[in-house]
Amino acid sequence: MNSELFEALELLEKTKGIPVDYMLEKVEAALVSAFKKEYGSASVRVDINKEKKNVKVYKRRTVVEEVVDPKAEISYEDAQAISRRYEIGSVVEDEIKTKNFGRISAQTAKQVIVQGIREAEKNNIAREYEKKKEEVISAIVTKRDDGTGDVWVDTGTSDVILPRGEQIPGEELYVGDRIRVFVTEVNRDTEHGPFVTISRTSPGMIKRMFEIEIPEIADGTVIVKGIAREAGSRTKIAVFSRDPEVDAVGSCIGNRGMRINSIVEELRGEKIDVIQFSESPEEFIAASLSPATALSVEFDGERSAEVQVSGDQLSLAIGKEGQNVRLAAKLTGCKIDIKGVRS
Repeated sequence: MNSELFEALELLEKTKGIPVDYMLEKVEAALVSAFKKEYGSASVRVDINKEKKNVKVYKRRTVVEEVVDPKAEISYEDAQAISRRYEIGSVVEDEIKTKNFGRISAQTAKQVIVQGIREAEKNNIAREYEKKKEEVISAIVTKRDDGTGDVWVDTGTSDVILPRGEQIPGEELYVGDRIRVFVTEVNRDTEHGPFVTISRTSPGMIKRMFEIEIPEIADGTVIVKGIAREAGSRTKIAVFSRDPEVDAVGSCIGNRGMRINSIVEELRGEKIDVIQFSESPEEFIAASLSPATALSVEFDGERSAEVQVSGDQLSLAIGKEGQNVRLAAKLTGCKIDIKGVRS
C-alpha cells in the first residue's frame, strides 16, 4: 500500500501538477485526523520516508508514575517491561497499522486528502490566471444564459463567466463561438476557488491587442500614450514613435488598414481612431478630434481648450450624441469647447 500511495501521488503530480510534497503534507494531516478519531488525546507521530516509499504512524505515550489518561500515558512499570531505557518523562512509541483504523476514521482521512487535492487544484488555477492577468487570451463559449445574457467560456484553464455587462454592447455570443477576452482581476480568497474577472469592454483589451498585433508596439518603438473607449461603438488610441523614421499612426493602421482591421473584426466592427500623440497640447487636442479637422486650438494652459472648426466639420467634430468630443476630452484630459466658423 505504501508503494501504491507514492505511485498515485507521483501520477497526481504529472496529471494535475500537484506536487508530491504538498500531497504528503495532506496525507500526514489525514493520518493525524484519523488517529485522533481512534485514540483521542494520545499523541501521534507520522514518519514519511520518500526514499523508501514508507509511511508509518506511531502512538506516543508519556511515561508517568501514576496513569491518569491511559490513551496518553503509560506507567513506569509497563514502560520498563518494554525497555529498561525508559525513564519518567520518556516517550514510548508504538507503531499503529493504518489498516486498523475504523471506517469513520478512514472517511475522515479521505476527506482531508480530497480537500487537499481540491485546494491544490484551485491554487494551480489561480496561479495560471495570475500569469495571465491584464493579458488577452483566447476562449470558447461553452454555455449561455438566455435570460441574463451571461456566457461561460473555456479559457483552456477553466470555465469562467463573462457577464453581459462585460460583453461588447450589441454582440450576441453563442455556444461554440471563439472569442478573445481580457483578464482584469484574479481573487484567490473565495469559498469556491479563485474568482476570475474577464472583460471584452475594458480599454486594457485594446492596449493588449495593439501590443499583440502591431510589431512596432511589441518591440517598444511605438508607445501607447492613452486610450478612451466606449465599447462597441468607438475607441480613440494615442500613439507616439520613439524613432523619427517610424510613423506611429501608419504602423498601427498598416497597409490598406490590414493591421487595424484584424482588431476591429475581433471587436465586432468597433471604430478605432489612431491619434498621433504630441507634447504640444494644441496639437494633441486637434488630432484627438479625428476624423474632424480643427482650424485652431486655444489652450488655456490648464485643462480646457477652445477649438474652432469649419461649419461643415462641426457635427463631425462633436460626433453623434457628442461622442467624438467626449472621447477626445477623455483621451487628452481636457475640457474641449468646439466652435463652428464660416469657411
